[in-house]
Amino acid sequence: MDKKEFSQIRSHLGKTQGQMAQLLGTSVKAIQSFEQGWRNIPVHIERQVLFLLAIKRSHNKRKTYCWVIRRCPMKIRRNCPAWEFQSGQLCWFINGTICQGEVQESWHEKIKMCRQCKVFRSALPLL
Repeated sequence: MDKKEFSQIRSHLGKTQGQMAQLLGTSVKAIQSFEQGWRNIPVHIERQVLFLLAIKRSHNKRKTYCWVIRRCPMKIRRNCPAWEFQSGQLCWFINGTICQGEVQESWHEKIKMCRQCKVFRSALPLL
């Protein structure tokens, strides 16, 4: 996530820098640093920001699960944490999901792949 995307999401959520800092459990100075590009946005902050955006956008939407969209066979579904927790609209948020036949080793690998996926794009069309 870059500074522009972070700023756009904060704006879309309708939060001030102070409110965003409180939501994310960080300082206003950190939020300012993320938006100015002085500090990299840590993984835990990126995940939390995307989660908040997804939750806000999902309230008025019909939920379609990843395993339906991606037509995952039952054998893969049974081993996937998204299926186990019945969170197929948040599969991108859950580590250890089985996407494209394999588990991604890191958040950076996973989110890079997720950003190309129609499940992620339907949950977070702003991005």
